[in-house]
Amino acid sequence: MRKKYGSEAQSASGRKTLAIIFAALIITVAITNFLPADPIDYGFMSVLPALFLIVYIFATRRILEALILASILGFIMVSRPETMGNNESWLANTFTNFSDAALATMMNEDIAFLLIVCGLMGSIIALIEKAGGAYAFGEWIASKAKSKTSSLICTWILGCVIFIDDYLNSMTVGACMTKITDKHRVPREFLSYIVDSTAAPLCVIIPISTWAIFCGRILETTGWAPAGEGMQYFIKTIPYNFYGWIAAIIVPLIILGVIPIFGPMKDAFHRVAQGGPLAPPGSEKMDIRGGKDSVVPTDPKVMNIFLPIGVLIASTVLMDCDMQKGVFTTLIFMFVFYMWQGLMTEEEFFDLVLEGIKNMLMPIMLMILAFLFKEVNEQIHFTYYVINAVAGFATPQLLPLIVFIALSITEFITGTNWGMYIIALPIVVPLAQELGCDVTLAVSAVLSAGVFGSHVCFYSDATVITSAACGCNNFDHATTQAPFGVLAAAVSAVLFLAFGFIIN
Repeated sequence: MRKKYGSEAQSASGRKTLAIIFAALIITVAITNFLPADPIDYGFMSVLPALFLIVYIFATRRILEALILASILGFIMVSRPETMGNNESWLANTFTNFSDAALATMMNEDIAFLLIVCGLMGSIIALIEKAGGAYAFGEWIASKAKSKTSSLICTWILGCVIFIDDYLNSMTVGACMTKITDKHRVPREFLSYIVDSTAAPLCVIIPISTWAIFCGRILETTGWAPAGEGMQYFIKTIPYNFYGWIAAIIVPLIILGVIPIFGPMKDAFHRVAQGGPLAPPGSEKMDIRGGKDSVVPTDPKVMNIFLPIGVLIASTVLMDCDMQKGVFTTLIFMFVFYMWQGLMTEEEFFDLVLEGIKNMLMPIMLMILAFLFKEVNEQIHFTYYVINAVAGFATPQLLPLIVFIALSITEFITGTNWGMYIIALPIVVPLAQELGCDVTLAVSAVLSAGVFGSHVCFYSDATVITSAACGCNNFDHATTQAPFGVLAAAVSAVLFLAFGFIIN
């Protein structure tokens, strides 16, 4: 039989994709005819877009399209005329809902923050590369860390030191350590795992971080923490944020060989050992450096990375952990600092700013679509269904474990940890109080679930930002990291179960 080549094969693949999409749309419309008029009564059917998303991602490895299609399916479910309370057609309502949600998502303050901070962090990395700072740092750290193990331990230590914000952590550590770990033939998937495991997991157990500030405010809105005392109540949860502690602690154990490398990560090491590429296929689309190798500068200086990164960290801390102000301050400093050294012209500086933003477009697009998917999940009450479904099985002793497992699953699907906290904490706190469960332990289970679910999600901000900083395809980063995340989650689950009986 003659094989299909070129456009003929692409045409067949295109027709197959269209058939799958149309089948999913038709099935969704058919099922929706039998749904209650009020989305809050959808029950198990609210899980359908999430199930489609996961199946489509594993079947195609295409995350961007999966998020779009899963969102459309969700909007179909809430767009019947009787649900909308209008006389418009189903198709018109779906189109309107999708369009309105897309606009609302783009106008969301969190998205605006992502566009500014992540885009300009791309600019900062591009400028540091051009100024020779990254190259000089690589040479300097190479003189200190002369083996694969020592370079990976240095990566872990650097991640533990930069705990102010998970974005700042991932972008800084990933950009700084890629060159040196590349020299030691470390798969980009493993570098990404180390960087990701010292970002959000540490931010949720450190009281001077953006996570602590945000969670403290949410705890005040739930009524558990009195006004102005949110931070003190967040500090109470730190000893019980088991996933954050364990995820960070097992990293050096894996680096030192105490815990062996297993699962898909072992395949990544095998690929590199056989002379294959350090990064998995498709990584250039996510790479903050645009998939390009850095050019060797004529006069590389370590201060061209140390000072900008130092200004970024210091200004972020001094301005109430506001990373947006920190990024602006750093760019102003870099303009003056690099111009004074004559490293580049004004035109080159701003060309690099735009180049850095362009390199972040794919990661930013994935995060925007994740927020869009979160929006439709809120409309079909997905998280509420999951929490209410498991609440019936809850006892004071089992509630922390149930909350951790249930919300880990919802966070893995929705991918927005802070968004999940906003929805889940106002439900879990009064539920714990009503059952007589220790509220601190229950809240800690919510916080740990947010970190774990985001840690292993294909399109969460943690996964996407880390992938971009380390130059690794986010699908491969998530799949290779997942077994180690599940290991940490399993230990955490045992601890939540044990402390549920010890404390309550």
